[in-house]
Amino acid sequence: MSKRSRFLLILVVLGICFAFLWPSLKWYAYTPKEVQTLALGSLEKIKDYSVAMTSADVKAMKSAANADASAVLDAKFAWLEKIAKKNYKAMNEKVPSPMTVGDVLNSFYSEAELSTAIQEYYRDGILAAKKCYQNSVKLGLDLSGGMNIIVKADLDAALASQKDSGVAVDVATFKANAMAQALETLTSRIDRFGLTSPVIRQQGEDRIYIEIPGAAEAESINTIIMGKGILNFRLVDMEATNAFATYYNANPGAVFTASGTLSDPSVIPADCEVFGLYRKDAYGLDERISYLVVKKEIALDGQHIKSAQVSANQISNEPEVDFVLDSEGAGIFAEFTSAHVGEYLAIVSDNQVKSNAVIKSAITGGRVAISGFSLTEAQNLQKVLQTAWLSVPLSVESQQVIGASLGEQAIRQGIMALVIGLASVLVFMLLYYKGAGFNAIVAQILNMYIMFSVLSAFNLTLTLSSIAGMILTIGMAVDANVIVFERIKEELILGKSRRSAITAGFENAFWAIMDSNITTFIAAIFLSQLGTGSIQGFAVSLAIGVVSSVFTALFVSRLMFDVNTEVFGRKTMSISWRVK
Repeated sequence: MSKRSRFLLILVVLGICFAFLWPSLKWYAYTPKEVQTLALGSLEKIKDYSVAMTSADVKAMKSAANADASAVLDAKFAWLEKIAKKNYKAMNEKVPSPMTVGDVLNSFYSEAELSTAIQEYYRDGILAAKKCYQNSVKLGLDLSGGMNIIVKADLDAALASQKDSGVAVDVATFKANAMAQALETLTSRIDRFGLTSPVIRQQGEDRIYIEIPGAAEAESINTIIMGKGILNFRLVDMEATNAFATYYNANPGAVFTASGTLSDPSVIPADCEVFGLYRKDAYGLDERISYLVVKKEIALDGQHIKSAQVSANQISNEPEVDFVLDSEGAGIFAEFTSAHVGEYLAIVSDNQVKSNAVIKSAITGGRVAISGFSLTEAQNLQKVLQTAWLSVPLSVESQQVIGASLGEQAIRQGIMALVIGLASVLVFMLLYYKGAGFNAIVAQILNMYIMFSVLSAFNLTLTLSSIAGMILTIGMAVDANVIVFERIKEELILGKSRRSAITAGFENAFWAIMDSNITTFIAAIFLSQLGTGSIQGFAVSLAIGVVSSVFTALFVSRLMFDVNTEVFGRKTMSISWRVK
């Protein structure tokens, strides 16, 4: 490969690596702490923040306009000026210059449109930071502090309960659905409580692994995990709902306490509760779209649901969800719907309203059809109803808490070990191989750069074991340079010129380098596939380091030798105290 080809290849690789590394740099170096805190919170908290900030900004804009509409727009609203300019262009009107407070307000058709634009600004900014975090290198619990929990799902107890109800089930399908429901329930609970970016995944057949970075109270976490998520049907108090909506719009930031309870319980009737009405967003996450005030009394328990499916209405062809009740549930539902025709009925799961529909007529016979939503919404509701009867007992099998201060100490020690290890190797290379050691230094620095880039590209988690793998890679990566340098020295001792010695040195060292690194790479791959936890983290970082070290030794170091020889015209080589 020619020098130009190697140079272009290196530039391409470094450019791609920078693109991979940029989210991590942006998150850890350029994202303010307060934005990080918001981005790591739940979608509900992000929405509440956006609504509160929107309300404050709209009031500020209106107050400024009432005081002096011709005043120049405040610098903190510079982003709003850009939107106003687009609005004027869309209306084919001249853009005012300078832009005043009155001009900005006049660019919007209504206060609602202004509120929407401001809310989108705050929401999109935080969601962009959240996406940046998702694409960056994560810090493991041993570095960031936090808690890991293993939860056991008692599938046998759930299966026995289902068999006692007299309904025939396929055991394998039942267990798979039960675990899927348990995972979704836990994800919903933990995200709703605003806990920082939890990792929740199935482990084996009946266990769930939960990893929660940051500070978290063990008791509150256990309460969340052990809470019951039974689905039920409740009557909606529409009069109280409308009154609550008016109250909430007037006091968006002061309705709920930090724990999620009402600051003033008297705003709703004593026999009611306030739940959020949720829809699945584009990412498949529950997103609250409004609040409903529902009766505390349960009209029908979800355990009476036997099956649910999505179908098309025979007249309108619109999607609808049909579900079948057992005989007891059919009787209860028929009596209830007969007494509440024209009123709204909510389907509540884990204190979230999944659907809200009007009772058009008395529903008898145990077959129920719910319509009025899209196909995706219908499929989501079907899943909720299908798993309503899956009451899976959960128990905490093991729990480990790591303090944030311990994590900070681990980060400092890990970075210190990495820096000292790298510096020691580089000093040795400079002292032993003189000028050629500088090539090894550049190769090692780029090696670390590529390693972190790959970690960021695959959204891998950085742990103490990963850092240990990197430190080991530093020592191993220099081996390739040592082999090449020793080969070059042998060629120089034979009397060859600088150019011939470099060419022969790299050619003779190639397979020795490849053999040693391939065997290490194979071992790392097996460790990453068969190992778990810290072993897996160590193996992944080692495998990445092996590949990047071969690249930097054979391409970067070789290019530097060739440039010094052919571009700068050097005839001699500084590579040893014994070879001149």
